[in-house]
Amino acid sequence: MTAALSVENLEVVYHHTIQVLRGLSLEVPERGIVALLGANGAGKTTTLKAVSGLLPLENGAIGGGGIRFRGERIDHVAPHRLARRGIVHVREGRRVFEDLTVQENLVAAANALAGRAAQPDFALVYGYFPRLAERRRQLAGYLSGGEQQMLAIGRALVAEPALMLLDEPSLGLAPLVVEEIFGIIARINAERGVAMLLVEQNAMAAFGIAAYGYIMESGRVVIDGPTARLVNDPDVQRFYLGYGEQTTEVASFRDVKHYKRRKRWLS
Repeated sequence: MTAALSVENLEVVYHHTIQVLRGLSLEVPERGIVALLGANGAGKTTTLKAVSGLLPLENGAIGGGGIRFRGERIDHVAPHRLARRGIVHVREGRRVFEDLTVQENLVAAANALAGRAAQPDFALVYGYFPRLAERRRQLAGYLSGGEQQMLAIGRALVAEPALMLLDEPSLGLAPLVVEEIFGIIARINAERGVAMLLVEQNAMAAFGIAAYGYIMESGRVVIDGPTARLVNDPDVQRFYLGYGEQTTEVASFRDVKHYKRRKRWLS
């Protein structure tokens, strides 16, 4: 089966000089949820922007490798055309239109349906997010952080996505709200068959709904595998889940793996 998304040896440079991604490869299967984890500055958000075509808007460019959506190269396709193909990016910080109502935000998102037979299904969004239905005439700027995140995901849902790119949906939210939103994300995946690439700092929340995970450092994947295996990996537990002994002797997960390989070689 063709993957929904394939990123192959991707290299990304900003301002013609700053290399952020260095040979990144990953896949998102059809109907699957894949988590992309890593510390700040690892390149996670840049990966999503490369997939959704937003790099040129920030003086970024793909310098090597390629991106395929359902087998077709999309490296240099414009963002609005990618949205109409079904690739929808829910960006970090929610970015709702604060001066528009909830309903007007959803109407704006329906522009992604141009050229497709589908019609906006606002009832679908309100079914997943009843709180938005109650506030449909309220200005989005007056919603709580959790409600704004629901609206951001709801706007993506209006566009009838085949692939949803989610950037830090838990950012700044209370634990109970995070649990509610991640439960809805899992429902959308299961009921609508939407493939998802989920960027998260909250590793436990991400592992709770994703079947496969990649962990990045310095623009590269340092470990990947089924989340059931990653969650039991001692180094992943130590660096990303907050378990186990803390140390100041090594700077990163990557340093630990290099140290262990070197130790095995010398022993």
